[in-house]
Amino acid sequence: MKELIKHALPQDEPLNQSIIKELEAGNWAGFLRAQQVERICLDFELEPLQLAIHLLPIAACYSHTAVSHFNVGAVAIGQKGDFYFGANQEFANVEIQQTIHAEQSAISHAWLRGETQIDHVVVNYTPCGHCRQFMNELQGAETLQIHLPHRLNNPLHHYLPDSFGPKDLNITAHLLAKEEHHLIADHSDELINQGILAANQSYCPYSESPHGIAILFKNGEIITGRYAENAAFNPSLPALQTALNFAYLNDKILTDIQRIVMVEKPAKLSHKSMTEELIRALNLPVLEYVTV
Repeated sequence: MKELIKHALPQDEPLNQSIIKELEAGNWAGFLRAQQVERICLDFELEPLQLAIHLLPIAACYSHTAVSHFNVGAVAIGQKGDFYFGANQEFANVEIQQTIHAEQSAISHAWLRGETQIDHVVVNYTPCGHCRQFMNELQGAETLQIHLPHRLNNPLHHYLPDSFGPKDLNITAHLLAKEEHHLIADHSDELINQGILAANQSYCPYSESPHGIAILFKNGEIITGRYAENAAFNPSLPALQTALNFAYLNDKILTDIQRIVMVEKPAKLSHKSMTEELIRALNLPVLEYVTV
């Protein structure tokens, strides 16, 4: 990732040197804290949105595009000013529906880092209908601003007029709000406990079928993922996708994965088969499946 990012922008510009320094300090994770954003903006007399637009080629470096070879970058800006990078993630030899779009990537990245509201989404290409619908599920969707390099400061509903979403189905707690499915993490295996905790934070108001993923790396680090559902169903994002996306955006190497646990409460849905298929396609360790 280090070399990709260094090639994404001219190295002789002081602004780019400063950005690279900040990313290197964070071990090349696609994330800038609000304090880092403020420091760069002060040093170079930029507004945060100007910096976010400048960062899009770097965000796109986190893409994996085995199918399209077309990289999309996004930056989600949290309520306190944190920058969460996102990029499209594609997987060969499985259904194209397993793809993660860049806006989904940035939003789920923010969610897994504990963000509770996104105020701005900055992206280098106009969001597709799939992503517009996914963003409509967010807490604060009615005030969410979308920014493109050629068109700034448009509300989401400029791109999604006469929208249909959770409010039309009487759902009051939206994506990024605190979730609680009353799942108890009391297993003797800590990785399974982490999977339970991830499932407990799933957003699944339509199916009421939460599931979570916990991934153990060789160095002992654990990454988790949660299910994010959508009123239109198809833009929903399974937990393995959110976990793998988080791994990619934090510069983790998938060959370093030792174990993958899936914890699921299959009330109306099950994502087990889909998850196993993607794991096989990526040549990852066999899925350990637990129901609660």
